[in-house]
Amino acid sequence: MSPKKINKEIKRREIALACFDLVHDARMRNLTVADVAKKAEIGKGTIYEYFENKDDIIFEIINMHIEFQHNEIINNIKKEKIIKNKVLQLFKFVTNSSEENLKHFNGYREYLSIVLAEENIKRCKFNNSCTNFFKNQLSLIIEEGIKNDELLPIARNFIDGIMIFEKGLTLMKMTQLEFNAVDACEKFLDNIFEVMEKKDDK
Repeated sequence: MSPKKINKEIKRREIALACFDLVHDARMRNLTVADVAKKAEIGKGTIYEYFENKDDIIFEIINMHIEFQHNEIINNIKKEKIIKNKVLQLFKFVTNSSEENLKHFNGYREYLSIVLAEENIKRCKFNNSCTNFFKNQLSLIIEEGIKNDELLPIARNFIDGIMIFEKGLTLMKMTQLEFNAVDACEKFLDNIFEVMEKKDDK
């Protein structure tokens, strides 16, 4: 990779970082290049040296938000000792109703509306990477549970199902006014762990 390419990527991240909260202060669809330039304290024309258009800017900012969320999830998983609680951490983005998390969740909802409205290969590949992150973390947790003799080997067969449930849970919370994501998540995991957990022989 050439030095010029490295510098451009670093500058893109610097600008996105400077505008990290901008997607909360103004709705994404209303965000302008002028808003970004002002927040990043650079000329409007300079923005186009690093970004193709407004959507490219939004994509980079959301990319950083998701990267932040992923790091937080990994750190929280490490703090948990119980396998089931580790899995629950993968659902916190949907079940956590704190004001701070809801800002991120609502931002992600608006980002998804943009993604669904337009077909974009780059964004689809990024969404694939997010799915892979979830699957990798879940797989690590399941393997840890099997290794520690807490889960049955059959637990591996439920990885894809748990992933699909998380996607559905997210969609339900985004599209329904009266939906208890916490209750739905706990019931689902209670039932699935009833099958996956290794029972003590009596």
